[in-house]
Amino acid sequence: MRVIAVINQKGGCGKTTVAVNLSACLAVQGRRTLLVDMDPQSHCAVGLAVPEDQIEASIYDVMISWDGESRTELKHVVWQIAQNFDLAPSSIELAALEQQLAGKDRREDYLRNVLHEYAGGYNYVVVDCSPSVGLLTFNALRAADDVLIPVETGYFSLHGLQRQLETLDVLKEQCRQDVAIHILASMYDVRTKLAREILTELRKQYNGRLLQTIVNFNTKLKEAASFGQPITEYDSSSKGMGDFQALAKEMMAFEEAHAGRSRLHQLESNLETISQSAEKLIAHSKEAIGAKPAIVQKTEKTVAEKIDNFYGVRQKHDRVEFATLCPGAKEVCVAGDFNGWDPHTARLSLNGRPGRWMVDMPLQQGRYRYRYVVDGQWQQDPYNEKIELNEFGEYNSVLEVV
Repeated sequence: MRVIAVINQKGGCGKTTVAVNLSACLAVQGRRTLLVDMDPQSHCAVGLAVPEDQIEASIYDVMISWDGESRTELKHVVWQIAQNFDLAPSSIELAALEQQLAGKDRREDYLRNVLHEYAGGYNYVVVDCSPSVGLLTFNALRAADDVLIPVETGYFSLHGLQRQLETLDVLKEQCRQDVAIHILASMYDVRTKLAREILTELRKQYNGRLLQTIVNFNTKLKEAASFGQPITEYDSSSKGMGDFQALAKEMMAFEEAHAGRSRLHQLESNLETISQSAEKLIAHSKEAIGAKPAIVQKTEKTVAEKIDNFYGVRQKHDRVEFATLCPGAKEVCVAGDFNGWDPHTARLSLNGRPGRWMVDMPLQQGRYRYRYVVDGQWQQDPYNEKIELNEFGEYNSVLEVV
């Protein structure tokens, strides 16, 4: 389960529009998604045509009863919006939650506890946060893996964004939470000079955090909200639908990169264990048969050297080694700018350890985009965090040869 908190203190930036349509597009991608409305104004329910007078319980009831004898479970307040898409609505009572939880121990962890207890069946949880800085925002941040800041490409956006980032830094420190912060340019109107200048400035100042996806100004998004529908249902052929599909795929790519890093950490741990076992075996062998130190020295390698030889993309002078793990694959190729995107010209071969595929090729200095083709299926390099959105709405891996 990955939790994405949509946060911005500035009104009119399309925060709820982003939360609703990102959730809907994640669901269309086959990810079970829960949208949690943590704004007492309850705009998510309005934007999804959930009748306010029929909401008998909300996320407020789940949180306020968390440490009580009689709990309200999340499943009892959730509304099904579409396939794979559920909503945990808000209510005006949320505005009083901070006062009601005053003096409670670890009250900033209530939402995280609720999600860990009840939301395990979801792939994604998207939290539409309150615009005010307080306990509700603290709870969202403590539960989040990613923070998404929609920024309207308007006159006051840069000043407001800087203040928002400063506030988030303070909250992260107070909450002791390490989250990935992403900036989304939204409501972008390419026809206006101001919007183009603001987007250019965003790219200059926040290139490391600014998402490649841009949500353009699109009347269909406003119409969809007024009809109480996500863009996936209102107009699946619109520009707004395309923008949010790209956003969903970009956020999913961060999850894949995180999974790759987790596999790396597990591999490091396994190699460390193997290395320690080998060292003990060598030590016992040396005692038993009087092995020469030179032989032992030749056998020993650092864990970093083993990992470096195991997988990844590595430059060796004027050549580049592509190595990846594809256990059970019958054919692995690499296609990119360097070979005209023809996978048949660069086939990897099994090398050394089971599942390790490798190819070594000469590449001149420059920047290259590439993808692996595993048994006919195109995919990005799971061991390369540098990615770039392509024209098909998927991601190319990026390599820079120096």
